[in-house]
Amino acid sequence: MPSASLHLTLQDKKLYFASDFHLGAPNSQESKIREQKIIRWMDQIQDDAAAVFLVGDIFDFWFEYGEVIPKGFIPFISKVHQLREKGIPFYFFTGNHDLWMKDYFTQELSIPVYHEPIEVRVNDKLLQVGHGDGLGPGDYSYKRLKKLFTNPLAKWLFRWFHPDLGIKLAKAWSGSSRISNLEKNESHFLGEDEWLWQYCKETEAVSHHDYYIFGHRHLPLELKVGSDSTYFNLGEWVSQYTYLEFSADSVSLKKFEE
Repeated sequence: MPSASLHLTLQDKKLYFASDFHLGAPNSQESKIREQKIIRWMDQIQDDAAAVFLVGDIFDFWFEYGEVIPKGFIPFISKVHQLREKGIPFYFFTGNHDLWMKDYFTQELSIPVYHEPIEVRVNDKLLQVGHGDGLGPGDYSYKRLKKLFTNPLAKWLFRWFHPDLGIKLAKAWSGSSRISNLEKNESHFLGEDEWLWQYCKETEAVSHHDYYIFGHRHLPLELKVGSDSTYFNLGEWVSQYTYLEFSADSVSLKKFEE
């Protein structure tokens, strides 16, 4: 069940949801090109954004040591800071690639960081929002790995690696995970076997939500859940550049166009 709740009121502005930027992948050069595209998107939405939800895997790897964070991403973080200075709220969610995000963004930019799905009440609509990893049936090997990686003892032990070594090891694992996903054809629609869609249906049978908004699948999706609920998957920004625009009278997946 969702671990927290949030209440927002929309009038003439909009909420924006995006996920799976995977900044840092597959290499610095390609990541920087994508980073600039994301910044141009944020420039485009800033005038009518009531809030921005970044729904996991924003970074292809992120770990917060006591006094160290991964280097890079300064243009992106600076743009977020600029929009925070304009009074635009941001909400960060951890994904399976940046699940070791802790409190850096909360302390430096007053951005809450959520590690589990949350409920968001927007006017008279109820949303469930989260990255989506580990939800639904199957994928037991990943669920076991997630329990290991989020174990406080495992995180404490990892911190004793020198950052140069720890980050190198983590990036190697992150790269192998990406290759594995490509081999599994995770960019193809799985029909009734879409596990997040199944999760939405199971949740809807117990507790009604008007919208379910997740990332993780790298596939933009809009699927009905029962008669009066909809599941959206946000897609990714490695090749698709898709996001969700939520206003008081419409909800739609869009693709960022220059």
